[in-house]
Amino acid sequence: MRTDISLMKAFYENALGQAAARQIARRVETLWPNLKGETVMGFGYTPPILEPILIKAGAGRVMSLMPAEQGGWAWPTGKKCLNAVTNETNLPLPDRSIDRIILMHALEDTSAEPVLLRETWRVLADSGRLIVIAANRRGLWCRTDNSPFGHGRPYSLKQLTKTLEQSLFNVEHGVYALYQPPSNRTLPLWSSDTLEKFGHRWLEGFSGVIIVDATKSIYGLAPRNRALASASGKRGMIPIGDNRHQNNTPASTDPCNLPPNRS
Repeated sequence: MRTDISLMKAFYENALGQAAARQIARRVETLWPNLKGETVMGFGYTPPILEPILIKAGAGRVMSLMPAEQGGWAWPTGKKCLNAVTNETNLPLPDRSIDRIILMHALEDTSAEPVLLRETWRVLADSGRLIVIAANRRGLWCRTDNSPFGHGRPYSLKQLTKTLEQSLFNVEHGVYALYQPPSNRTLPLWSSDTLEKFGHRWLEGFSGVIIVDATKSIYGLAPRNRALASASGKRGMIPIGDNRHQNNTPASTDPCNLPPNRS
């Protein structure tokens, strides 16, 4: 069961969530330093990582999709909406239409991991790149309820690599991030940059999250199995505020044609 959108949003609006997002976003920027002209999509809960990309500018287009079971909100606040709610097993996008995809809070909570990854593979351009951010099973963050990383199924780097390879992705890099304790105490938050440097040097492997950078394999496509075939049907997004997302009934809409944020 996915973490509710209200809890996600509340976490990333508090000091601990902002510090965590800053460290993760820095690692993503290290892996993807140049996004000029690229279409970037996030799935799961990715506004904290997409925000720096949007502010920096240069990317051709930035969009966020959120699973219907989680819910969504109009992001970014006060600007043209770039977010939509959708069925995670039936992404409302054409084949090979996205240059870069970021999955965060996406794999840990899903009950349809192979189908979601197959849909990700389908919409990713043949030369595209995928980043998956997931809770590290060896770290402290997966052992606490203080954050969304403490819910769902954590991974080791080996497990996440194997999962992606089985879904026809080639893992190019695996890095670690988020070494500060999952605590709202002032000291860990104030010293998060120092703790991050220390962790990278001395505690690699015990981070809060694993970040994997992968490319699309186009040489070993296997036929869809029954689980994957069950994802057939009309592809569509559900506008935020439409109660049809509760039963995953697809509805077609533009990702920016959403009601204003009411929070």
